[in-house]
Order: sequence, then C-alpha cells, then structure tokens
Amino acid sequence: MNYKDLEVWRLAREVVIEVHAMSLQLPKFEQFEEAQQIRRSSKTTKACIVEGYGRRRYKQDWIKFLVYAISSNDETLDHLENLWDTHSLTDEAKYTAIEQNVKLLGKKLNSFLQAVELQHQSIK
Repeated sequence: MNYKDLEVWRLAREVVIEVHAMSLQLPKFEQFEEAQQIRRSSKTTKACIVEGYGRRRYKQDWIKFLVYAISSNDETLDHLENLWDTHSLTDEAKYTAIEQNVKLLGKKLNSFLQAVELQHQSIK
C-alpha cells in the first residue's frame, strides 16, 4: 500500500485539479492574489497527506501532518468563499461543486485523523 491508495489522497487530488482549472478562469487581477493562494493551499493539503504517510511510523508526525492537511483544506475553503463573496468567481455550479468536495475532504480528513489516533492508542 502507498499514499495513492488512501481515499483522502484521491479526493485531495480531485480538489487540486478542480481548484487549478477554476483558478485559471478567474479575472486577471486575481491571478496574483486569491488564485495563487487557493492553488497553494489545495496543493498543500494533498502534500501534507503524502508527507504524513511517509512518516506514519512516527505517531506524532503522522498526526501532525494530518492536522496540517485539515488546516490547509480549511484555508482552501476560505479562499473559495472569498472568491465567491467578492464576485471574482461567478459560476455557481463550479463554486458549489468545489465547495462540496472541499467540505467532504474536510470531513474525511477529520475521520481519518480520528482513526489514526485510535490506531496508535491501541498499539501502546
């Protein structure tokens, strides 16, 4: 098994692809502001899952990187909401689809974190 087998990684990958495509459609003035930030935070979510998986033998590192992934996912949602609220993103269907995937990823990451914490507690 590797990190690509993780459901949270696969969903994070989908979010990265959706966010990237959406960000390229934003107005030019957003390309150096919110577009850049939302691409970064979505990619950081996925990268933290990978890095945490690589350190999974070390309980605190695994948990720490999952917490980082959750916080980066929250940041992605905040940037998405900013784009919607400021009318830089006006495609409601695209906004809703990305919002749902980001929220689903957040729920799955939280559940996954709880499972990892439980697994490490049972090993003691």
